[in-house]
Amino acid sequence: MADRLDPTLSRRGVLTGGAATAVVAATPAAAAPLPPRPAKATPMMPVRFTVNGESRSLTLDPRTTLLDALREHLHLTGTKKGCDHGQCGACTVLVHGVRINSCLSLAVMHEGDAITTIEGLGTPDKLHPMQAAFVKHDGYQCGYCTPGQICSAVAVLDEIKRGVPSHVQADVAGRPQASNMEMRERMSGNICRCGAYSNIAEAMAEVAGGAAKEDRA
Repeated sequence: MADRLDPTLSRRGVLTGGAATAVVAATPAAAAPLPPRPAKATPMMPVRFTVNGESRSLTLDPRTTLLDALREHLHLTGTKKGCDHGQCGACTVLVHGVRINSCLSLAVMHEGDAITTIEGLGTPDKLHPMQAAFVKHDGYQCGYCTPGQICSAVAVLDEIKRGVPSHVQADVAGRPQASNMEMRERMSGNICRCGAYSNIAEAMAEVAGGAAKEDRA
């Protein structure tokens, strides 16, 4: 009996060898690599809108954001790319007077729209009242978020003037007032990493007060 057995084989070895044979038998032959597919050109789309009072026409990749169209194609670099996720407000611009985060909006969505950036609010020789108030009250430090802050501040005072409610009002059916709490709540989507919030609030209060005097006159 001992002469018929291979002394080098064990039960473990037999099982291991059988399993390896089964794996090899079940493995398919390596498939020949497929030839690479030629890349398809992205179809471009025309878009026309008015930017700071000037008619502009562009042909863009439809995935281009309004922010990139303004900065990279129209070279209006006042509008800043901050978080690129719509969380900091540095990219705020006005579309028909309403503030939006331009990093979250595609340029081709704004066919025929009227867009205002910080460059369209005022000039160094003739500042917009909000720009002048920011300078007076030192409403900026590093200045990176300032264009978005100013555009948003202009829109906030317009919202209050038009009676757009917010949830900090005691009576949402009533007319909102340009109080410190009201303006701070509406500006909460614009982040200033330097912490100039109190100065920004003072600048907005001055412009709101001036606007109220003009309305009464």
